[in-house]
Amino acid sequence: MSVRQLFNLTGKVALVTGGSRGLGLQMAEALGEMGARVAITARKLQELDEAAKRLQTMGIEVLPLVCDMAVVATIPPMVERIIADLGPIDILVNNAGTTWGAATIDHPLQAWHKVIDLNLTAMFVVTQEVGKRCMVTLGRGKVINVASIQGLTGFYPEMSPTLAYNTSKGGVINFTRSLAVEWAQYNINVNAIAPGFFPTKMTKGILAAMGDEVAANIAPLKRVGGAEDLKGVTVLLASEAGAFITGQIVAVDGGFTAM
Repeated sequence: MSVRQLFNLTGKVALVTGGSRGLGLQMAEALGEMGARVAITARKLQELDEAAKRLQTMGIEVLPLVCDMAVVATIPPMVERIIADLGPIDILVNNAGTTWGAATIDHPLQAWHKVIDLNLTAMFVVTQEVGKRCMVTLGRGKVINVASIQGLTGFYPEMSPTLAYNTSKGGVINFTRSLAVEWAQYNINVNAIAPGFFPTKMTKGILAAMGDEVAANIAPLKRVGGAEDLKGVTVLLASEAGAFITGQIVAVDGGFTAM
């Protein structure tokens, strides 16, 4: 098989949760550019419509679906809709997530549940649904979970600590490793991407508090992540080019975790 064929995703169906903006949209673009038909989910219809138009102008077939992933009862019908409209899901990108900044002794319990429910519980439910309806049954699939360098290091540069977020992303990392071992028998690859600091809606306040100079110099490569920096690794882990890679956590952080 040629290298072009290894990376080709033509005929594949991908689901990207939280795919209407930021890193999710960047990953949806990458998968679509390589030929996949892409379903994207988000809570806000307007953001979904804008993202769908952007993808369509790139020649990507896209199915936008409003879904509040924190309400787990909405996940099974969302998965059913994708299968009915596009076919069995070959690639699952678990990207939807949230954060909360507060000192641990002041951290509201409700906020803790909000972060854990979306970042971990929703990821479990959608992965379970896609697994039993598509991947395990068909004996193939690629699962890509979005972790964070904060799940690897516990480091936070914010004005406030983010214990719930860091804890949830640490959970994503071990979820990835455990599921990779369990689902290897079904020819399913399960990996995670741990992004460093990218300018997104979630990190806007963080980067503003740090200042441009500090943010740009926080990693050895002396910059924050850009609009293309997750595309290559996403396609690698979603395609046959990554067929012998599973249970891995790939930090895309400009070298921060190497320090």
